[in-house]
Amino acid sequence: MSQKSAWAVAQQQFDLAAKRLNLDPGIAAVLREPRRQLTVHFPVRMDDGSTRVFEGHRVQHNLGRGPAKGGIRFHQDVNVDEVKALAMWMSWKCAVMDLPYGGGKGGVTVDPKRLSPGELERLTRRFTTEIAVIIGPESDIPAPDVNTNSQTMAWMMDTYSMHVGYTVPGVVTGKPIALGGSKGRNEATARGAVICVREAAAKFGLDLKGATVVVQGYGNAGSIAARLISDLGAKIIAVSDSGGGIQNPAGLDLAAVDAHKKKTGSVVGLAGASAVSNQAILEIPCDVLIPAALENQITAKNAAKIKTKIVAEAANGPTTPEADEILFANGAMVIPDILCNAGGVTVSYFEWVQDLNRDFWEEEEVNLRLEKKMVRAFNEVYAMAQEQKSHLRTGAYLLSVKRVADAMGVRGIYP
Repeated sequence: MSQKSAWAVAQQQFDLAAKRLNLDPGIAAVLREPRRQLTVHFPVRMDDGSTRVFEGHRVQHNLGRGPAKGGIRFHQDVNVDEVKALAMWMSWKCAVMDLPYGGGKGGVTVDPKRLSPGELERLTRRFTTEIAVIIGPESDIPAPDVNTNSQTMAWMMDTYSMHVGYTVPGVVTGKPIALGGSKGRNEATARGAVICVREAAAKFGLDLKGATVVVQGYGNAGSIAARLISDLGAKIIAVSDSGGGIQNPAGLDLAAVDAHKKKTGSVVGLAGASAVSNQAILEIPCDVLIPAALENQITAKNAAKIKTKIVAEAANGPTTPEADEILFANGAMVIPDILCNAGGVTVSYFEWVQDLNRDFWEEEEVNLRLEKKMVRAFNEVYAMAQEQKSHLRTGAYLLSVKRVADAMGVRGIYP
């Protein structure tokens, strides 16, 4: 039996929430599909003089609460179903944090590691040109995602600005500080996830000092989350990246892991640690499991083998609905992606506000505002889950879908 697509999972999650909310069938039908999806095929001149054509997508799921917001990813497995799912999840993520945004997402089907810096810049600029018809600071605001970063956003901002004839910092977020980026943005996704873990641990009665932590996906969010949670006294016993994983029950030296990854490009092969696969790492007994890689990692096949108290979804869509039920029945608390990794979009919102106002905040203020929003959102989701006697994902979906549906209801249907 083939694995469900991310889009099928996203729709299934929505259907469950819509049924529990007894949502108006018309509004449910609207929210079940993306508002707008653009697929483009565009040429890029390669370093050897040849021309390659790439496929890219930008999907806007819903604009009921404000402009679309969501990242751009460059990955060889990008497809339109994945982008649609990610855009829908962004609608719920923005709503659960009570941000004035709808959900959007974009991506290009490419392995960026096979491109030179020049090819990557030309691809980014041409893709931006192709989707410029639907993006803008008041309509759709991209941000970094898998294999994209602040430099990617700088190229996108510059390209868009060249088209309109003046500088538009607010067209993207996750930019370099020099171009109107926000202090604290780089750590925001991981910081938000660790705030959620701290709040969940308090509800669970788990002392994070000495707690064991496993991180699948030692990229930007995963590596920073590992450092921040270790600062709270936790012990990181295993990490992995696209090349594979490493483990040490006595705890990994994160400085050594970072130095090894910087030198070799992967965590694999670190002295004093044993190898573990990206799938097996999920089954290492621990107190906190942080999936920070790609979607569909925890499924009905492996959920029963996962021995942890808290699953903190720093990645988007790592757990299928069937796995959710198994983990819940086994007593694990899953902090859902739309809450757990919402620190990134929250500080992206702060960046956008700063850009529009041309008034920039210190990092302490950014982190303080993020702390306040994350704690409030966690408690709202937890209260909803307790009221419904459900897991946190159901609580998050009921809260967020209701907010979007309420906005749609009062706006009505035009004409």
